[in-house]
Amino acid sequence: MSATMGADAIRPADTGGAAGGDEQFELLQELLWAYGPCGQEDAVRDICRRELAPHVDDTWVDPAGNVVGLLRGRRFGDDDNAERPPITRVMAHMDELSMLVKRVFEDGSLHLTHLGTMYPGNFGLGPVAVLGDEETLRAVLTLGSEHTTSESPRIYATKPDQGGKALDWSDVYVFTGRTPAQLTAAGVHPGTRVCVDTSKRTLLAFGDYIGSYFLDDRAAIAVVLDVARALHDGPRPPSDVYFVFTTNEEVGGVGGSYASRTLPGDLTLGVEVGPTEEEYGTRVAAGPIVVYSDAECVYDKAVADRLMEIGTKLGTQPQPAVVGAFEADPSHAKANGLTPRAALLCLPTLSTHGYEVIARQAIPAVTEVLTEFLLHPQ
Repeated sequence: MSATMGADAIRPADTGGAAGGDEQFELLQELLWAYGPCGQEDAVRDICRRELAPHVDDTWVDPAGNVVGLLRGRRFGDDDNAERPPITRVMAHMDELSMLVKRVFEDGSLHLTHLGTMYPGNFGLGPVAVLGDEETLRAVLTLGSEHTTSESPRIYATKPDQGGKALDWSDVYVFTGRTPAQLTAAGVHPGTRVCVDTSKRTLLAFGDYIGSYFLDDRAAIAVVLDVARALHDGPRPPSDVYFVFTTNEEVGGVGGSYASRTLPGDLTLGVEVGPTEEEYGTRVAAGPIVVYSDAECVYDKAVADRLMEIGTKLGTQPQPAVVGAFEADPSHAKANGLTPRAALLCLPTLSTHGYEVIARQAIPAVTEVLTEFLLHPQ
């Protein structure tokens, strides 16, 4: 359990087995509290490597910053003529949506741009962590006072009873309460990452659901770790599996593309959050979403069909979907010719890229389907 757990945090017993038990809950909460902006995933990487190492045969960090763990498949004898299934790369990304300092103003406030696809409204105004090179500062993302007139045009334009303009990054700023000299001493400058503060990242349990910012992709990391544990402790898969926790997915799938190019294997299989909307025919439930196509590529039908078949046999009620305005590590890799085959298995998620909600049993269900697929891919 992270030492930063506050007095108001939900205890594991409050989740009713939301993430497969107390141990899994504590790990998910630790992942959620760890800052992991694109290109600065160090805290999340340390957790992933620590948790993955006992359940694989080898682990390392590659030049792209990805955590890679190799689980060797069972050995085939020389007289075994059975065709071996392809080596699979299973991916979940470590980075999170965040903000980037663009300018430091004379009063010590910060102007931001986004790092990943979202608007200020996705996070809401409130506390943020400014990850300076020398010090992490707490500050506040703010618009300014609603009690203003047209003499404050930046605010006035966003007021619902006036301009009604949706908040954009040019409208908000970060109040730091520090002077420019103090910010310089803390190592804050253009390019510094700014994240939603830990005070807004505590896992919430309600009814049959759990919610938090950044279940994308921390819930998927929990799935991949559970799969590695199951395969290490139980029967070995027929072929090698590379578990990869990737960097910079939110800004183009950089880490996943690098791993797809440099690691052995024919299939890149991503674990992600998946949108639950009427246009896709998906809903917030335990049943995994099996993606047949997204904005970047058409996934391999034979693999998607096999995932659907397994999910149906296991009684998880899988949900096939064709999604738009969505990309993932495997689709970036396939679209750029870095993997011949790709697949995507998703936890059904409400409000992706916002305050995200999943069913309590989604993590166990996706874990079960993926484990069975790696054991019996054909």
